[in-house]
Amino acid sequence: MKMISINNRRYIGSKFRMLDFIKEVIEKEKIEYSSFLDLFGGTGIVGDYFNDEKTKVYVNDLLKSNYLSYLSWFGSDPIDKKKIKRYIEKYNTLSNLDDNYFSINFSDTYFSRENCKKIGFIREDIENNYMNNQLNNRERAILITSLLYAMDKIANTVGHYDAYRKNGVLDRKLELEMLNVKTNKTNKNNKIFNEDANELVKNIKADIVYIDPPYNSRQYSDAYHLLENVAMWEKSEVFGVAKKMERTGTKSKYCSVSAPLAFKDLIENISAKYIIVSYNNMGNKGASRSQAKISDEDILSILSERGKVKIYEMDFNQFNTGKTHIDDHKERLFVCKVGNSSKLKTKKVVAKNEKVKSPLNYTGGKYKILDQIIPIFPKQLDLFIDMFSGGANVAANIEAKRIVCVDKQKEIIRVMELFKRYDDVYIINKLEGLIKKYDLSNSLLNGYNFYNCTSDKGLGSYNKNKYMKLRSDYNNIKNDSIEKDFLFLLLVIYGFNNQIRFNSCGEFNMPVGKRDFNNSLRKNLKSFINKLKTKNIEFINSDFREFAIETTDNTLVYCDPPYFLGTASYNENGGWTKNDEMDLLNFLTMLDAKGIKFALSNVIEHKGSKHNLLQKWIEEHNYNIHYIDCNYNNSNYHKQEKNNTKTVEVLITNY
Repeated sequence: MKMISINNRRYIGSKFRMLDFIKEVIEKEKIEYSSFLDLFGGTGIVGDYFNDEKTKVYVNDLLKSNYLSYLSWFGSDPIDKKKIKRYIEKYNTLSNLDDNYFSINFSDTYFSRENCKKIGFIREDIENNYMNNQLNNRERAILITSLLYAMDKIANTVGHYDAYRKNGVLDRKLELEMLNVKTNKTNKNNKIFNEDANELVKNIKADIVYIDPPYNSRQYSDAYHLLENVAMWEKSEVFGVAKKMERTGTKSKYCSVSAPLAFKDLIENISAKYIIVSYNNMGNKGASRSQAKISDEDILSILSERGKVKIYEMDFNQFNTGKTHIDDHKERLFVCKVGNSSKLKTKKVVAKNEKVKSPLNYTGGKYKILDQIIPIFPKQLDLFIDMFSGGANVAANIEAKRIVCVDKQKEIIRVMELFKRYDDVYIINKLEGLIKKYDLSNSLLNGYNFYNCTSDKGLGSYNKNKYMKLRSDYNNIKNDSIEKDFLFLLLVIYGFNNQIRFNSCGEFNMPVGKRDFNNSLRKNLKSFINKLKTKNIEFINSDFREFAIETTDNTLVYCDPPYFLGTASYNENGGWTKNDEMDLLNFLTMLDAKGIKFALSNVIEHKGSKHNLLQKWIEEHNYNIHYIDCNYNNSNYHKQEKNNTKTVEVLITNY
């Protein structure tokens, strides 16, 4: 009878050609080991390569089809090979079968009707004999695995089951083969798991933990849904052209935007002497679905927190559903010796002209109109003063030898100092610790369903009481401190529209928001922090009336005050009065008299009202008006401003 080996199966991202390379790297690093955990096992070929009498091999995968395969290849339960052979011989001679669950749902798609009848009959027969105690657990697994391998060999696909070939070949014969399994003596200490990898590592130890997670957005539960259907044999309802079943429970976080966060959580909880991570260098190469979800920077930064990291690489042809050729494609092994932390500080480069968005959402923030106002500013500035800096969108994106951000809001200046003082990894780690402490939602890691919420309705119902506890703790701290600054930042992240508001008693009183520390906000935070570190920038807590302006050959004072005609959280309850507006205009007149350039953002018309005071001031001093095409309808404050309203925003300059 023909024999099949563990590698005789088509599988996305198979490491068959990397096996010798992995072994060479382990030998070069002189790693001594007696246990090996293949954490994202797939077909199990890496675990099988290290499976010998001296090594305890632990293999894990989220898919049931792979788990059953592991019971076959790595299990130690006794088996009757002659009995298994009789079953296979019987299955290979079947004919004239009736329709069944499988033929009714899958005929003439991935397989012919005749082969579908055989697949359905065989799988049902295996289950019946197992339930009648004619087969033990491992014998059942071996027969199911033989069936899955036989199906995969003749399937009318390109190697996965996301789709079938409409004009493909369907006349190939289904033929089961005997598995060439190792002896029970070799397998006696092995352990097999069908668990979430992030949970499993909290309860297991190994000398070497080998990690080969999904690289891109292609979910393995989508690619192998049909084999998973046969393995589970729950006779699920199927839908769509591809005949897929419900598979929500087997979706991997490593195929989503939450991959870096999931990877960080995984690495932090591993107990091992060495962690070896296999990951390709696709980055932003190829089609978007093929692009790697975790950057090299993230991998290095996260691993280096656990120990010294080395990188080895080899040329490799990636899985590709199309015909696109990717040059210089490489598979890498990141080898981390646990316990000797290198505290690697990877250099984070932000392109000089790349615009970054502040993670703090000020109503009327200027990020959307940077391309309109920055070209109006003088070039080659010696000093740029952002007088009402707020979220610092303008300051972070301006080019000047020196930048000074001034704001009356002490708390915002202290948060900007956090961004300047600490790197993004430290800040995000600190925030994650507080999120856990207050049991706030973490949708990036767990999704919305975990909190019984939807994206449309948001997470406010889950977070409300926890957020109120956070807000109360913050307001009860009377003295300034870094810990209080982090609480403030977390309040802004989880608060309504990420906005800032204090009551007359000086207490933060924004209600809970719909969102949490999601991927978009994390990206903004990281890029913003790293951009600030490329600037000669300082932050000063001061009212504009008390700030002394330095004069240089080329200074620009930019003012983006609360709009007197506007309505926003910063301008409620008389937050910016007519007297404030007059003081600011007099301040700018004084700058003009001293020969200091200024630029003022404001509105001269809003919701049917005209800013006559501003208009008169402009005309009296013959200042220049630049009209701005703007849209700030990104806040609930503006939901009713979409019809029959007109806002005329301007940039006023004295040059």
